[in-house]
Order: sequence, then C-alpha cells, then structure tokens
Amino acid sequence: MKLVFVTAVEEFQAAILKIFKKAAIENLSITEINGFKNIPSEISSNWFSAGKNGNDSTLFFSFTDDEHIDVLFNLIEDFNKNMETNNPVKGVVLPIERFI
Repeated sequence: MKLVFVTAVEEFQAAILKIFKKAAIENLSITEINGFKNIPSEISSNWFSAGKNGNDSTLFFSFTDDEHIDVLFNLIEDFNKNMETNNPVKGVVLPIERFI
C-alpha cells in the first residue's frame, strides 16, 4: 500500500477526478490549497502585489497500490502533454510503513 498525492489548479478538478476514476481509484480525498511559485525579487519588492501570487489549487490523495498508481501516472502524463497552460498536474507517491 502507498499514499499518492496529486496537485492541480482548481480549474482541473473535474478532469483529475475523471482520471482517478479511469485509474480505478475509487476512494480518495480532496482538499483546497493555495499553490505558490517563487517570484523574481523585482516583483516581490512591490508590496501591493504581495500575497496575490497564489493559485487556487486542489490536493487529491489516496491510499492505493502500485498497479493503480502506474495507471494514474500514465493518465496524468497524457493530460499534461495535451495541456495549453503552464500549470502541469503533479504527483508524488510515498510508501506506507504501517497502517490500521
């Protein structure tokens, strides 16, 4: 068993839910998050723009096995290849040592 995390901008939430379904990962959780990127110093020196560089994003997570994660990551790679924005969907997998 592993824990998979996927992050995406809020606009992709419905598409990512479909990807999880295609990967046969039926049990998952989602939460709203704010994503930030480091910005060049000349922009950050303008205190009026401070705090407006975040993106409304969604964090998806699920406990699942390698087989489902492989399908999920292949679908995410395909999604990212066909996207028209510079906001790729990201994923990470963590091993689970113990669980109840």
